[in-house]
Amino acid sequence: MTTSPSIVPNFGSDSSDRKLAIICSKGNLDMAYPGLILANAALGEGVDTMIFFTFWGFDMITKSRMNDLQFSPAGNTAMHLPGSDMHIPQSMMPAPGMTAIATKMLKKQIADLDVPEVPDFLDQIVAAGGHLWACRMSADMNKLTMDELRDDVEGIISASDFIEMTEGAQLLFI
Repeated sequence: MTTSPSIVPNFGSDSSDRKLAIICSKGNLDMAYPGLILANAALGEGVDTMIFFTFWGFDMITKSRMNDLQFSPAGNTAMHLPGSDMHIPQSMMPAPGMTAIATKMLKKQIADLDVPEVPDFLDQIVAAGGHLWACRMSADMNKLTMDELRDDVEGIISASDFIEMTEGAQLLFI
């Protein structure tokens, strides 16, 4: 049996022109971290990194909501006890208090890994040179202005503007 060689992208030796654009569309606690972790990793590799917050991803940058992101286990069939393969029955997930319990459990797991909470993580990303942008349509739908967003959000722009400014970038939609 012959195997095909691995396909590994060649980004060249000069990473100064690499760009990564991440679109964060979800505001659940468990969906906030993938984009932030990838942005942080890209910045560590010298990649110009831009994050565009849209729809429920706006919760990550809205001052009144960014410190209270939740994790809902309802509908998450992959939910299991930490460090175990034992799945939690889906019939239990909508029970009162399950979101609070799951959120507390996830926050503890993340803190145990020394990963900062979302607002602090965004502070670090901006300090490392990352750029935060807010979606115009989402701002209009939620009746939000720049004053209601994190101070380090660079602007509220249209999706077309974001596509234009990230020409040639790797694009991730989360």
